[in-house]
Amino acid sequence: MATTLLMPKATAVWLVDNTALSFEQIAAFCGLHPLEVQGIADGDVAGGIMGVNPIQNGQLTREEIEKAEADPSYRLKISEPKVRVAAAKRKGPRYTPISRRNERPNAIKWLVRNHPELKDAQIMRLVGTTKSTIDAVRDGTHWNSANLTPMDPVTLGLTSQIELDLEVKRAAKGSGLPMEEEHQGTMLLTAEEALASANRTSLAPENDENEPGDVRDQEEFDADSVFAKLKSLKSDSDEE
Repeated sequence: MATTLLMPKATAVWLVDNTALSFEQIAAFCGLHPLEVQGIADGDVAGGIMGVNPIQNGQLTREEIEKAEADPSYRLKISEPKVRVAAAKRKGPRYTPISRRNERPNAIKWLVRNHPELKDAQIMRLVGTTKSTIDAVRDGTHWNSANLTPMDPVTLGLTSQIELDLEVKRAAKGSGLPMEEEHQGTMLLTAEEALASANRTSLAPENDENEPGDVRDQEEFDADSVFAKLKSLKSDSDEE
């Protein structure tokens, strides 16, 4: 998986000063326009920027540069990082864009109404709000309480469906209630659950329209036994 080039202009400055690469090759590698790279070479662009060696920071190799210098049509490829750095976990409430902040009370009202098992800390993580705002919405003391409308925070873009499902599952686990009974209408079935349900449906006995006919078939008399009984009755009457 390719990574993003660090300090593109500073890298372009170093490549211009220390390699024989064409402006097009440097521009393609650094994500710049060829004229911008030419301006760097002429001193009109990136004045005062110190060049950064991409070989030292592990984003390019000397062999890759030499290969590109020998073939002007070749495009440099960024090196894979040798060390994978784990993404930093988000701490504290979620950041909410300014354009969406006015929608948070509506999302809180939706969560309080549809998922009362959620704790305040979980709602704070989902929509990036404060406990005082949650209490105000729940108690109906919010300054705009009369105009609040419950709205799904996923639809509003305040959180993702995966994060909402995860918090709901945590809340259900903490309350000791089974997920199927508590959130049957709001949770999506997993692939395994859907497959199991389909298998149960296919294996279930179907209503047979000919069931009465089967009963009749079982109740049909054996013809040979009937005729034998009639003959015995006739012989008895002749003897009399």
